[in-house]
Amino acid sequence: MTKSYEEIPLTPISNTPSTMNMTGLWRAFRPIVDISKCKRCTICWKFCPDAAIKLVDFVPVIDLKYCKGCGICSAECPAKCIEMIKEGIE
Repeated sequence: MTKSYEEIPLTPISNTPSTMNMTGLWRAFRPIVDISKCKRCTICWKFCPDAAIKLVDFVPVIDLKYCKGCGICSAECPAKCIEMIKEGIE
């Protein structure tokens, strides 16, 4: 069965292997996901420019080795369950 372009999920794409782009050391802010608010829509994963978000049972898990703290995931999250906090503050 052929799917239309609307049925195929968007995926983060890079022409360089992500193992060469460990941008986590650039980060001034990091995303914290409130799983209790997460709607499992995967929009954060789709918009992450560094493919730093992995989905585990549709729950976003941030790989801080690759996350540069751009905040796109937080801005795009319709549930507002991703908060950007200053690095080094818990």
